[in-house]
Amino acid sequence: MYNTYKNQAIHYLQKLLIALIAYVSIIGGAYALPVFARQTGQSCVACHAGGQFPELTPYGRYFKLMAYTAGERTVPLSVMGVVDITQTQNNSDANGDISAKDSRLIPDIASVFVAGKITDNVGLFSQFTYSFPSGHLASDNFDMRYSDRIVTPQNDFLWGVTLHNNPMVQDVWNSATAWGYPYLSTSQGQFGGLPFKTLLESGTQMAGTGAYVYWREHLYLEASAYQTANSSLSFLSMGSKAGSTNYPLTHVDGLAPYLRVAYTDEWRANNIMVGAFMMKANITPLDGNSFPSYGTGTTNYFDRGVDAQYQYLLSPHTVTAHFRYINESIDDQTQSGALGYANPNAITLNSVMAKVSYTYQAKYGASLAYRSIYGTADPAYAINTNSSSIAPYGSSASSVPNSTMWIPEIYYTPVQNIRIGLQYSYFTQYLGGNNFLDNAGNQRNATDNNTLFLYLWAAY
Repeated sequence: MYNTYKNQAIHYLQKLLIALIAYVSIIGGAYALPVFARQTGQSCVACHAGGQFPELTPYGRYFKLMAYTAGERTVPLSVMGVVDITQTQNNSDANGDISAKDSRLIPDIASVFVAGKITDNVGLFSQFTYSFPSGHLASDNFDMRYSDRIVTPQNDFLWGVTLHNNPMVQDVWNSATAWGYPYLSTSQGQFGGLPFKTLLESGTQMAGTGAYVYWREHLYLEASAYQTANSSLSFLSMGSKAGSTNYPLTHVDGLAPYLRVAYTDEWRANNIMVGAFMMKANITPLDGNSFPSYGTGTTNYFDRGVDAQYQYLLSPHTVTAHFRYINESIDDQTQSGALGYANPNAITLNSVMAKVSYTYQAKYGASLAYRSIYGTADPAYAINTNSSSIAPYGSSASSVPNSTMWIPEIYYTPVQNIRIGLQYSYFTQYLGGNNFLDNAGNQRNATDNNTLFLYLWAAY
């Protein structure tokens, strides 16, 4: 098995190198920078730890907190693309191949960024992404903010307000869910990640408005509120809409509050952050046609968590470490027949993420991550909007969310806007054990879901 993966990896790497050479030829080897680098006149390493997007350095976090306004206005456009190959350890079941695109080099996503300084106090980061496998265009990330800073001999007070489109996309630390590891992952194989997510990890698009303060470069406080991203705010949920089976709009009952606190410190080449966060959201269930089922009650989510981050930044070495823990309580107040939890008032999920990485000369790097989800057994997980489409309906394993995976990765950045990476997802537990039944009733082992993911990322 090892030699098979080794030979396949070498073969696929050759294909990616051909694609890389073609890309460099197109841009003329000019090492052209994305929009923020052009605006500030800084290299990618100034804002991103070891040059690894999207990990932010202290300067990158300050740039974001100050509303992306440092530097001079420039052409506010960048583009990004990913091509990749996914190899699932067992891509077949009794019905044939699970993914028709497994083991094929294909374009994955293409993004357009509209971003940069608007005024001295107002700036924008927006990303619109097209997924080639699904043929779907969406407003991936959006964050528009106003900020100001008051500095005196006795004080340093930075404050701002933000309009954004999913919880924690406004955050500046990579332990946050919206920017957490893995930064790139497979969309081809069905088993590239954990089968369940908490609400904060789901990437659910909502319209968020908030205010934040950063006092003496140590204490960060934020309060935000979320609502349904429809009507005049529908641009924040582009690609999702009521009545869509594959991309339904999330309907929030009233406002969903979100609170964030973090403490940071720096000494020599080191910086740390420890923080906590919480969010409460009442979500209106959907009917059989993916429209909101008003008047049938709501499913209430209460997510709270803690996180931490460490960085060592001293050329040629970069070390980063992240940790996040989320506890989610689900209180299903919907009427009978909506989500159908067996234990509607006693559902919990717990999510753990830990990751450490090392980068040398902002070119060569390796990382190791741990992901785990565990919680209350309930058969209705299989029909939840937070669950994966491959959750096994009706099987005994479907009631148990417990799943664990390790993610080792190596990456190479030949120039600062191109990266090649090789990532492996290794499952030690899936849906409560070492084996489970899939939707077709076939027996699978947790290791059958192991996935090799080879990618080429480029931005301009």
